[in-house]
Amino acid sequence: MTNETLIFGHRGYPAKFPENSLNGFQYAIDHHADGLEFDVHLTKDNVPVIMHDEKINRTTNGHGRIHDYTYGQLQAFHLSNGETVPKLKDLLSLAANQPIYLNLEFKTNKIHYPNIERIVLDMVHQYHLVYPVIYSSFSLQTLKDAYKVSPNEQYCLLANHPLLHPRELMIDAHLAGLHLNHYQPLRNIKERIWTIDDPSTERKLLADHVAGIITDNFELANDVKKSVLV
Repeated sequence: MTNETLIFGHRGYPAKFPENSLNGFQYAIDHHADGLEFDVHLTKDNVPVIMHDEKINRTTNGHGRIHDYTYGQLQAFHLSNGETVPKLKDLLSLAANQPIYLNLEFKTNKIHYPNIERIVLDMVHQYHLVYPVIYSSFSLQTLKDAYKVSPNEQYCLLANHPLLHPRELMIDAHLAGLHLNHYQPLRNIKERIWTIDDPSTERKLLADHVAGIITDNFELANDVKKSVLV
């Protein structure tokens, strides 16, 4: 736990915009989200792109796996608002010099993209970001590999089940925190909880001083946070 709870827009602002869209990210930056959570894959030609699923079927007018397309080929498909699939560098350009936290998820739990850790870390290091990026993954191996590339980062394990011996796990894997889909009372451990859209649950998590709430509706969560602080 920590003293301040930050509100992260889950995949941007999907309550108003297509998930993982630049429009959603820009709105969140302009309207005072504390942070943005988003997912990164690699194309066939190793361009980091932002999308949740391994396939483009659900969120674009195309079909197939991201990794089967070059970025140029991927440009033929569009999100529901007409945007093409954003590159990681597009979001980094929006976030540069802005007071916004970034939570970058390596989406490697189903497909491991060779060298994704170095490719992504090298790209992030090219931008002037106000706050250090928070890197997360369901793959503990990905986080360990990323640590070997760049040890002075914040790496957090994603989990959708209670963790046994979390402190030992964090020490062994050099983790800075845990990103859970449930609240697990742990003293002096940074927990960010996903995906929370219910105000009553948000109030409970704020009272417990979790490090972060990851939500589809950051404006609603901000209102809840303000009401708790009054």
